[in-house]
Amino acid sequence: MAIELQILGLAVLAYLLGSIPSAVWVGEAFFGIDVREHGSGNAGATNTFRVLGKKAGTGVLAMDVVKGFTAACLVNFLPEINPVLNKTWFINVQLLFGLSAVLGHLFPVFAGFKGGKGIATLFGMLIAIHWLTAAICLIMFVCMLLLTRFVSLSSMSAAIMFPVSLVWIFKRHEPLFIAFGICAAILVILTHRKNIQRLINGNESKARILKRHQH
Repeated sequence: MAIELQILGLAVLAYLLGSIPSAVWVGEAFFGIDVREHGSGNAGATNTFRVLGKKAGTGVLAMDVVKGFTAACLVNFLPEINPVLNKTWFINVQLLFGLSAVLGHLFPVFAGFKGGKGIATLFGMLIAIHWLTAAICLIMFVCMLLLTRFVSLSSMSAAIMFPVSLVWIFKRHEPLFIAFGICAAILVILTHRKNIQRLINGNESKARILKRHQH
């Protein structure tokens, strides 16, 4: 089979992986609830935490990260694309597969094309491609979350740090990788338009970090 057809087939598989609606399936299987009908109406980990609690939210978050990581790793089924001989080509194909998974998460074929915002899946693919950048973005997310308790603001800050760290911290030179980082940051901001409006209006929900138990 021609390499182009193999890449196309794996890209479709990556989309299907991303389309696994973790939040929807966990909510319906264990709670009899469609999370898209509660909270923010989003089929992602943040709304799962809000609607179904910490255990369900953590499970959905982990599954969404794994989706992106696994999709980017599908490149390893293409021995013709050698990361040592042609690192840029290898990364470009990883980006294609990772983006396919993110699109699957945003528009899941298994859940009526109504999915989440893709942050966890994007983070998973970034771990597979360049884990140091993923670590920097995670640090930014955690710091912003501790300072503001706004998950949306923390997600957008981490997304902006993605291309910034590629260019100014790690001095990467792959044009498509940098372009993808910029586009990903823009996409994250666009998918958080309602959150931005709520932040401006002062009615965005805050995360409950270190929730205290009543005795």
